[in-house]
Amino acid sequence: MPHYVVGHKIPDSDSICSAIALSYLKTTLGEKTVPARLGELSPETLFILDRFGFEQPELKMSYAGESLYIVDHSERTQGPDDIDDATILGIIDHHKLGDITTSTPLEIWVRPVGCTNTIIKMMYDFHNVEIPKNIAGAMMCAILSDTVVFKSPTCTTADIKCVEALAEIAGIEDPQALGMEMFEVKSAVLGTPVRDLVLRDFKDFDMNGNLVGIGQLEVIDLSIFDEMKADLEADIAQLKEEGNRHSVILLLTDIMKEGSEMLVVSDNADLTEKAYGKTTVDGKVWLDGVLSRKKQVVPPLQESLS
Repeated sequence: MPHYVVGHKIPDSDSICSAIALSYLKTTLGEKTVPARLGELSPETLFILDRFGFEQPELKMSYAGESLYIVDHSERTQGPDDIDDATILGIIDHHKLGDITTSTPLEIWVRPVGCTNTIIKMMYDFHNVEIPKNIAGAMMCAILSDTVVFKSPTCTTADIKCVEALAEIAGIEDPQALGMEMFEVKSAVLGTPVRDLVLRDFKDFDMNGNLVGIGQLEVIDLSIFDEMKADLEADIAQLKEEGNRHSVILLLTDIMKEGSEMLVVSDNADLTEKAYGKTTVDGKVWLDGVLSRKKQVVPPLQESLS
C-alpha cells in the first residue's frame, strides 16, 4: 500500500503543492507515496495546477489504518478526523508546533520560513534529488502565495532564494509577475457564495481550550468587499454558532495597502483590544501592516486567551 501526503482541511496552495512535491520526492527515494487533499481547491490553487499541468490530488477524508505524512500544519483540529487511527510518518511545516502526537518516532522538518514548499526544496537539496520542471513551478507559486509575493513578515531570505532557484528550473523569467497574476485570480470574488468565501482559507485553532476559527481573503483592492461585507459578517456569526466556536475572525487583507480589516464575532467583547491593542467598532477593526495569520494574528490571540 502506498503512503499518503496530506495538508490541512480547506487546503490552500501550499498544502496542495507540498503534497505533490513531497510525494514525488519520497517516491523517487523508493517510498511509494501519493498526494491527497482534505477538501475542495481554491481558484488560486486550481490556477496553479492548470498552469503546470497537474491533476487534482485524490480527495481522501479518512486515513484510518493508513500511513501518512502531514504537511503545512501540525494541529489536530486541521487534520483528518480519524488521525488517531493513522500512522504519522512525518511532519513538514512552517507554523507553530501543534498538538499532533505519535506513538512511534517520525521525520520532522519544521522551519521558521514563509512556506512549507521552501522546506521541501531544502529536502530535495539534502537528498540531492532533481526537481522536475512542473513541480518546481508549482512549488515556486506556493511560496509566492504564502509570502504574499515577498510582502509578508513571514518571508525570509530562504524563501526568496528558493523562488529564484525554482523559477530557473521552471523556466519562469518573472516570478513576481506570475505571483501578481495569482492574486488577481484570488481577487475575483464577485458571484462567489458568501460561505465559500468565508471558508476559502479558513482554519480552526484550539487556543487553550477555546475553539477559534480564522479565515483570510487576500485581494489587491479591499473595496471589492464593500457590497458584501454585511453578508460576510452575518455568515461568520452563523459559522460561530454552527461550530460552537468561541470566536470567528475573517481577515480581509489588502496586499497593496499592506494591512487587514478584521471582522470579528466572539464571546469576548474585548478580544481584539487584549490581543492587538485595537478595539472593534461594529465588529470590525483595521490592523495596519498585518498580512500574516500565522505570525501576526494567531500568536497574540492565543496569548490573550491563555
